[in-house]
Amino acid sequence: MQSITLDLKDEQATVSLGNKLSALITPPLTLYLSGDLGAGKTTFSRGLIQSLGHDGAVKSPTYTLVEPYEIADIDVFHFDLYRLYDPEELEFMGIRDYFTERSLCIVEWPDRGHGLLPQADIHIYIKYVNTGRQIELQALSTKGEEILACLNNNDNKQ
Repeated sequence: MQSITLDLKDEQATVSLGNKLSALITPPLTLYLSGDLGAGKTTFSRGLIQSLGHDGAVKSPTYTLVEPYEIADIDVFHFDLYRLYDPEELEFMGIRDYFTERSLCIVEWPDRGHGLLPQADIHIYIKYVNTGRQIELQALSTKGEEILACLNNNDNKQ
């Protein structure tokens, strides 16, 4: 599968990558975000969600597990599974109902929902590198590969 690795010098670069990705996605799409606490998962999500048309704040749904956003013809669900103790808890919240043909599902800490989440189209890994971040986007589906190819082509044109 295809992957892209980028160096992000600051928070604005992380938000900007979310902005770029938003122009390339259509539902249904599932993104996994992995990385240490504070690595920039929610910052990336904020750039993506606000670029799709959400005007308000984008906060980490650490305590609520999911934060919904209704944007034009896309239902965006931002999950943070950090505080999930047992993947079976996802069954109680009706996890399957969120993954529809109209949905963009962004899942932070996807390993905590192992076995109950659908496969991601793109898995995004964020890690600290000195004072910046390094991000790897890995396509896990044909749709994910198409998006990364477009993202890579757009970056090469700039």
